[in-house]
Amino acid sequence: MPYRGKLRLLGRACLAFAHSCGKTEGNPNLAVVVASSRNFSASRALNMRFVQFTSKSGGPQHLGVQLKQGGDIIAVSAVDSRIPNTLRKFLEGGDDLLKKAKRIVAEGRSIIPENDVNFLAPVTRMDKLACIGLNYSGHCQEQGLPTPESPVVFSKFPSNIIGPRDNILLPQISDKVDWEAELAIVIGKKCKSLSNNDVEDCIFGYTVAQDITARDWQKSKRNGGQFLLGKAMDTFCPLGPAVVTKEAICDINNLPVRTWVNGKLKQDGNTSELIFKPHEIVAYLSQFMTLLPGDVILTGTPAGVGFTRTPPEYLQRGDVLETEIESLGRLRNKVI
Repeated sequence: MPYRGKLRLLGRACLAFAHSCGKTEGNPNLAVVVASSRNFSASRALNMRFVQFTSKSGGPQHLGVQLKQGGDIIAVSAVDSRIPNTLRKFLEGGDDLLKKAKRIVAEGRSIIPENDVNFLAPVTRMDKLACIGLNYSGHCQEQGLPTPESPVVFSKFPSNIIGPRDNILLPQISDKVDWEAELAIVIGKKCKSLSNNDVEDCIFGYTVAQDITARDWQKSKRNGGQFLLGKAMDTFCPLGPAVVTKEAICDINNLPVRTWVNGKLKQDGNTSELIFKPHEIVAYLSQFMTLLPGDVILTGTPAGVGFTRTPPEYLQRGDVLETEIESLGRLRNKVI
């Protein structure tokens, strides 16, 4: 496709996104603006979805960008050797690498159809994988627990992360493995002791996560009552399929969050129900620790988990667990 044709297609993608956010009213010239290569590459509102992937035909891992769900992937790390093939290292490179990626996207180089790739988890090997518990009012109510006065913080390990299509392994030491759909924050810059006003600049984007939990290890006196082991078993953190830049999301505090097990809807919440909002969580954690590029923070789960149902429900071998957050994407993980 000629260069101008590629820009025209990319411009239409940006226009469609802007229209979905209600930003085209009264601005008939927007289509002309976003079709300009200079303005396109510099746009802070660019709908960028960062993915880590390998080709189904073989070859190394790449870092890529999609402009929309289901769309083609631009393999930015394949075009410019200065761009790392992992999102964490890309974020560590700062604004210079982001500008290079935007230019490659604007030029429409190294385009790969989505059906030709295997999606990996979009960010891996981060320094910290932190989690917030009891952060939806409905999840507190279904357990008969009061709303916490400050964020409840625990952790998983980066090695718990699997990709958006990878299998969840049921451990032999638990028969009460449960689902928890969660919005995840991805940190873009090193930050410490933030005020709420400083947070926006430190968040790079968001993705979809599952905080898989072994309830018999979390909700008992095992391990001295500390529930780390119930949260941090192998494969207990499906993540992806993309890290969506914050500029590409109309309202992070109004996104439907849903879970299905074998096609049956189990969780149907909304990020508007979050007790502590993403910016508050990042500011709070930064008082205790230095947050680094690529760090991931799970923000809690809405009502509808398995152990609060009557009778309780848990994941079984052969189940298919699907998790979706509107505008971010969907996980589909088989339980084996």
